[in-house]
Amino acid sequence: MTMGDTTPNPIHQDPELDHRAGLAPRRGLIRRLLRWGGFACVLTMALVFGGFLRFADSVTTLKPPAEPKADAIVVLTGGYQRIDQAVELLQKGAGKRLLISGVHPTTTPRQIRRMTQGSADLFSCCVDIGHDAIDTIGNAEEASNWIHANGYRSVIVVTNNYHMPRSLAELSYVDPDIEFIPYPVVNSDLKTRNWFTDPNAMRVMLAEYVKVLLAGARNITGFGRHTGLRSASVSAAD
Repeated sequence: MTMGDTTPNPIHQDPELDHRAGLAPRRGLIRRLLRWGGFACVLTMALVFGGFLRFADSVTTLKPPAEPKADAIVVLTGGYQRIDQAVELLQKGAGKRLLISGVHPTTTPRQIRRMTQGSADLFSCCVDIGHDAIDTIGNAEEASNWIHANGYRSVIVVTNNYHMPRSLAELSYVDPDIEFIPYPVVNSDLKTRNWFTDPNAMRVMLAEYVKVLLAGARNITGFGRHTGLRSASVSAAD
């Protein structure tokens, strides 16, 4: 500054200070996001684990009604134990007619009758074989078509206990006005209280729980839902 010059000397702020000041809020924001993200992950895991415990408890405590009665009976294939139980219910008069849903196309009614030791007269008059369903969604759609074709209002549903929640969810989604009465067939691996120590039983339960969650999300959003019927798949391919 020269003698007599009164112009103030401008103060230049250190650029490094500006850089550090800008980083501090960003770092604070990142820390908060990571913290809340961690809380959300922990909460989600707790909800999923709690849901699994509730699912497992409901499945392992499911019991068939003592004297079920409905217009008809539907059994979802997956083992002859289910079909045996459904045929026995039909013989006792629990329903007027039985649909065996999801039978493989190469399986004949005669083969099923021999495996279940059911009478020829019973199968001839009161048992229908469904070959169209390829999964649980297809079971629900095949059963719905059969129910409406016969004008039924209440139906006993026969399937394994671990499969029952998802089966009822799919059936109720397709036909919310029909009364579905669960008749669970108890899986032998889930009879004891210590089933969770059996790797095979645990694998079945975990896999089914994941399927239940996916089915619930699919039924709410409609995303990823398919027909589940062989006839529809063939039509789409054509």
